[in-house]
Amino acid sequence: MSDSAKRSQAYTAAGVDIEAGNQFVSRIKDMVKSTFTPGVATDIGGFGGLFKPEISGMEAPMLVAGADGVGTKLKLAFMLDKHDTVGIDLVAMSVNDVLVQGAAPLFFLDYFATGKLESGVAEQVVSGVCEGCRQSDCALLGGETAEMPGFYPDGEYDLSGFAVGMVDSPKLVTGKSVSPGDVLIGLGSTGVHSNGWSLVRKILGESGLKNDETFPGTDETVAEVLIQPTKIYVRPVLELMESITIKGMVHVTGGGFYDNIPRVLPENTAAKVEFGTWPMLPIFDWLQSQGELSWPEMLQIFNCGIGYILIVDADSAGKAMDILDARDDVDAYRIGEIVERKAANEQVEIRFP
Repeated sequence: MSDSAKRSQAYTAAGVDIEAGNQFVSRIKDMVKSTFTPGVATDIGGFGGLFKPEISGMEAPMLVAGADGVGTKLKLAFMLDKHDTVGIDLVAMSVNDVLVQGAAPLFFLDYFATGKLESGVAEQVVSGVCEGCRQSDCALLGGETAEMPGFYPDGEYDLSGFAVGMVDSPKLVTGKSVSPGDVLIGLGSTGVHSNGWSLVRKILGESGLKNDETFPGTDETVAEVLIQPTKIYVRPVLELMESITIKGMVHVTGGGFYDNIPRVLPENTAAKVEFGTWPMLPIFDWLQSQGELSWPEMLQIFNCGIGYILIVDADSAGKAMDILDARDDVDAYRIGEIVERKAANEQVEIRFP
């Protein structure tokens, strides 16, 4: 037994294995380094991560930060014993949020907490976090692994994290210039993403569908459809910002269309969304039917196939669609327009065929 193991015996007896934690950090070092960008000025394992952003050519650099978790979608990962995609969900929820204001993600930090550290599971989780960082061109700058015996049920863990991005102040996207006549462009989602999972799990449990059965309307299993990670929109949106002015952006998360779109609208405007202008994914048709929900209820809870929304002026809409359609990593749809808001009306009107 090593000297450090001897010194740690009392803590190990209490359920915290310091040696296992140290070995885990050593094993993930190369994985984490694969996300490093030129601004990273430190290795993992320090008390804090160092990052030197490139600000040449910027008039007034501004940092934008966002924090989030994965929510009860983690229950699905536990049930399926599949842990290599929830890290992508974790990164996506934060980087998509800072992107809304036009910020390019710089770095990400994660927090992984569990009752007993199972290194194989933890490594799978971190592999997903690293993949999410690579997809969003940001560095996994650091994080925390917390082993807390008795706090979490066996085999379970929790995840949270935050992203920091940067934007030049003159290019900050606030929604203040949104006006009637502007166009809504929706970017397709990969599925439920990371919101609404308490209801998804309830409907799934009542349905009797098994994880290895074929999901209705697809050639994939139930498990494959449900575990799809949250789409990361960083690359297509940042490319689009180089060519046109985006007036407002929306990350469609908890609260769906009705709660998220108004967050970027001036008080005198409203969004008129034309339902049916984008293809509905089978998961949402099934949830609506199986859960006996109306489409307004669905659009209040889920992204319903549109995970991100851009607001551009009418003259730029065609060019924006051309740029997005030329990419193979995103699907774009013209889904509505901005109109003048009538007194006391809600700021989101969804028109059904």
